[in-house]
Amino acid sequence: MGGFFGTVSKASCVTDLFYGTDYNSHLGTKRGGLATYDAEEGMFARSIHNLESTYFRTKFEDELDKFKGNVGIGIISDTDPQPIIINSHLGRFAIVTVAKIVNLEEIEAELLSKNMHFAELSSGNTNQTELISLLIIQGKTFVEGIENVYRRVKGSCSMLLLSEDGSIIAARDKWGRTPIVIGRKEGAYAATSESSSFPNLDYEIDRYLGPGEIVRMTADGVEQLRKPEEKMQICSFLWVYYGFPTSCYEGRNVEEVRFTSGLKMGQSDDSEVDCACGIPDSGVGMALGYAEGKGVPYHRAISKYTPTWPRSFTPSKQEMRSLVAKMKLIPNRAMLEGKRLLFCDDSIVRGTQLRDNVKVLYEYGAKEVHIRIACPPLIYACPFVGFTASKSPLELITRRIIAELEGDADKNLEKYATTGSPEYEKMVSIIAERFGLTTLKFNTLETLIESIGLPKCKVCTHCFDGSSCF
Repeated sequence: MGGFFGTVSKASCVTDLFYGTDYNSHLGTKRGGLATYDAEEGMFARSIHNLESTYFRTKFEDELDKFKGNVGIGIISDTDPQPIIINSHLGRFAIVTVAKIVNLEEIEAELLSKNMHFAELSSGNTNQTELISLLIIQGKTFVEGIENVYRRVKGSCSMLLLSEDGSIIAARDKWGRTPIVIGRKEGAYAATSESSSFPNLDYEIDRYLGPGEIVRMTADGVEQLRKPEEKMQICSFLWVYYGFPTSCYEGRNVEEVRFTSGLKMGQSDDSEVDCACGIPDSGVGMALGYAEGKGVPYHRAISKYTPTWPRSFTPSKQEMRSLVAKMKLIPNRAMLEGKRLLFCDDSIVRGTQLRDNVKVLYEYGAKEVHIRIACPPLIYACPFVGFTASKSPLELITRRIIAELEGDADKNLEKYATTGSPEYEKMVSIIAERFGLTTLKFNTLETLIESIGLPKCKVCTHCFDGSSCF
């Protein structure tokens, strides 16, 4: 997915920029980048590093002295190297994006036909941030150019632009699929994907940008350049999986939403269990809520070895995903043996992690293994944000089972997405049987939306029910 951070201050911005960007590290693992502008020298400084085998801080800490100035932007990218720096009729600017461009090849071909060129190739492919910048410079102003992006891009695109006038332009995706939060403190403003960047840097949340809203930030304040759209489709998976527990989107805290969904599930679940446990990290909040709602203790029967293992969705190769899923979680035999255990997890995508976890739980003496999932089954691939490394819907375990049952992975999807339908119940029972679970239950879409606390029409639930569109 990716996350960014930008700040403009009356003093040096480098420390805030470094740590603020690092606080987005849970959103991406491919590239990290920083750019600053020094008004005295009239120069940009930029650095980009590969993060696939290390962490952001280890790559950037030793070179912070090269960055100078009161304004800067940073990115943890799950796509291409960023930031890029452009010189155009709009002036010089650096840009970072959190984007997924479904129609990239179509736009690329059109721009090439107009004698434009791409210089920032990434692994032989067009860098989508460069493509976005070329769409921007077709406008007579930054706002006009960003609106061109909104019109042209299918998928999603939120961005930060660092201008040589010493300001930052923040523009949220037109449908609001990915967030931008504005923070403020004395003498400084910041914009970020994750509000968890703010507390330790002494920022307070000032506002949440609306869908398609564009603002210009200076050290003195925030100026609105484009009003927000009324319609919104913020990604529900921000609360289910992506978000750090202390982050808030649209005023709704991630941990609170996870806790509430678990609480509601625990209150309605009739299974008899000895304790509730969370699959780290994003299953923990739900499990704490489930334990309270069910009236059973919370036990930490599995711990995540955090120093070295990244999230299991990151590697593109199935063999590596399987290895990561196995190695990063360590079971605790003393808390497992002879117990009827209920585990909460955020989702089931391919089943890689679930398969390995359940096998080990029984090997370590669990009497029963019940699984509760924070969201409905994932039936549809996401065309809007960079959700997984999946290249095909058939990587979803649900679609593989539908293909087995129907002879066609695309047949009767609506029925399989409907909680309680015969097709839904059959699919869930097969998943449970395939992994040796005592019981398996998914949260309902209604409970998820209630927990998020926003109207259904403002939340994208496409991966569950196929309801959203461009």
